[in-house]
Amino acid sequence: MVARFQGPAGPPLFVLSLKAGGTGLTLTAANHVVHVDRWWNPAVEDQATDRAFRIGQRRAVQVRKFVCAGTVEEKIAGMIRDKRGLAAKIVGTGEQWLTEMSTSDLRKLFALEAGAVVE
Repeated sequence: MVARFQGPAGPPLFVLSLKAGGTGLTLTAANHVVHVDRWWNPAVEDQATDRAFRIGQRRAVQVRKFVCAGTVEEKIAGMIRDKRGLAAKIVGTGEQWLTEMSTSDLRKLFALEAGAVVE
């Protein structure tokens, strides 16, 4: 099915569940990704979206997520937003912590203790 979809005469639409479409597939024939079954783990959605964002993709990829107000999907969207915010605070700092250290702290960090040097 994937080979047929990826082919030049392939069908214009390929419907996959989020989990089935999230692992081990290359779907560069797609340039629209629509998430209709939201998952509370943002990495699962990102992985599924990345099936279209692969080497060989020649078109801009549009990603849409359906969320109905007042439903479980809206609550899941809030959970995903909160998890992404937390991840950005924890992981998103990158190497910035190194540049925010004082000169004294940097010297302490890289200084060798007396017992570390052996002749």
